[in-house]
Amino acid sequence: MTHLQAGLSPETLEKARLELNENPDTLHQDIQEVRDMVITRPDIGFLRTDDAFILRFLRARKFHHFEAFRLLAQYFEYRQQNLDMFKSFKATDPGIKQALKDGFPGGLANLDHYGRKILVLFAANWDQSRYTLVDILRAILLSLEAMIEDPELQVNGFVLIIDWSNFTFKQASKLTPSMLRLAIEGLQVKIYKLPTFWASHVCLI
Repeated sequence: MTHLQAGLSPETLEKARLELNENPDTLHQDIQEVRDMVITRPDIGFLRTDDAFILRFLRARKFHHFEAFRLLAQYFEYRQQNLDMFKSFKATDPGIKQALKDGFPGGLANLDHYGRKILVLFAANWDQSRYTLVDILRAILLSLEAMIEDPELQVNGFVLIIDWSNFTFKQASKLTPSMLRLAIEGLQVKIYKLPTFWASHVCLI
């Protein structure tokens, strides 16, 4: 085990080896393979290329180097294309703060039996008078940014449950095609494709 795998339980280390093809003997080489591809996309500002950061994307793509790099590029490209979303990107931002207070997202204290973090969204809780859908998306992305720091969650992933009951027509009218596209693109980069097996565990109810 290398220092980059610190924080993983023996069970999760074995899961990473069997399911994600993670090999401590080649870990630094795998990371460098991805880092070497950065020069192929001079149009993107890669603000982080440290070992621990790149490792997240390798785990997301089961250590397929090119696919991990593509995801890394998508991550920073999304930020470049939506600069306004990431201004004041912190929990103290008024819109994000209100969305977080209303449970966007809420997290259960216990993990599921696969070790995944369970996130819950009650769509009807959205108070349109205090914050926007963009604020909700920013709150979700900020929360995921914080949680993905945990190496256990990098391996095990998340379950996202959205409860649409009592969601009103007035609220639904704000779900414009452009807003939905923005959300889908953002969440694909953050969770649905980070890692890929998280996608199959997203539940919409």
